[in-house]
Amino acid sequence: MIIFKDAITDSKDELLSDSFDFKEVDGVVYEADCAMIDIGAVSVDTGANASAEEADEGLEDSAQKVNNIVYSFRLQSTSFDKTSYGAYLKGYMKKVLAHLKAKGAPESEIDTFKKGAAAFSKKVLGSFKDWEFYTGESMDVDGMVVLLNYREDGVTPYVVVWKHGLEEMKV
Repeated sequence: MIIFKDAITDSKDELLSDSFDFKEVDGVVYEADCAMIDIGAVSVDTGANASAEEADEGLEDSAQKVNNIVYSFRLQSTSFDKTSYGAYLKGYMKKVLAHLKAKGAPESEIDTFKKGAAAFSKKVLGSFKDWEFYTGESMDVDGMVVLLNYREDGVTPYVVVWKHGLEEMKV
């Protein structure tokens, strides 16, 4: 299995893994479909019949519906207004560019990142109200902000992570 960690936060935050179905989009981001799952509900059947007095006293079901990727990687919800997200994005892109140069990425990869990141950023800012924002578990302000949106059906959630801001770790 491959786990993708945030390259900017010195790989403190795990953000995605190949156990989720993801695809590369525009050469700069990965999109992974999510699912809403139930957690916390435990059904215990002892095989015994409830007594007449206790029949009404069923246990409360404590199940919660959560997004499987948000839950699995312990992503933390955060919020931005359009101006502050634009400022964050500008700074983050500079950090990713510096990271690519530091690791000796080929010039063609750096050019792909620059062009693709600008176009995808414009797309996100153009539909800003449709996005939700998550930080990694460490909540490091320098790290990647994971984006969450819904497919055209309005029901299927998906997350977006910046491809060039990730480090792969084989487990």
